[in-house]
Amino acid sequence: MLLGIANGGIELARRLGERLGLTAGVVDIAFHRDDFGSHPIPKETTSSRIPGEVQGATVILVDDVLFTGRTVKAALNEIFDHGRPEAVELAVLVDRGCRRLPFAADHRGLHLPAAENQRVSVRLDPADPRRDEIRIAPSNR
Repeated sequence: MLLGIANGGIELARRLGERLGLTAGVVDIAFHRDDFGSHPIPKETTSSRIPGEVQGATVILVDDVLFTGRTVKAALNEIFDHGRPEAVELAVLVDRGCRRLPFAADHRGLHLPAAENQRVSVRLDPADPRRDEIRIAPSNR
């Protein structure tokens, strides 16, 4: 089962699902974030849509960028709210390093080291993949 982490992993999971012949779902982590108080839930949220039973399934979480690992932790909490999978793997387009939690990608497209004061942003164009972009820029923090 492929589950794209909202919002960055949705398009990537959709594309992977097409290539693998799988229906990709969505996992929304908004209510499981550990920075909930300082970053309120955005007005536009995507509710979790899981295309099958999590119980006993092999779940592949898909996201655009792996950074500290906090998003992965929140996604695991959301998945376990729906059942206990047999296994969970992580697929990311960009692994930028700087982990604060002990998570590693099982599948990754790029290893793109970036400093903590930099932001890695990914834009996947659903209509035209030739317009996809990966950028490193100074962080707004």
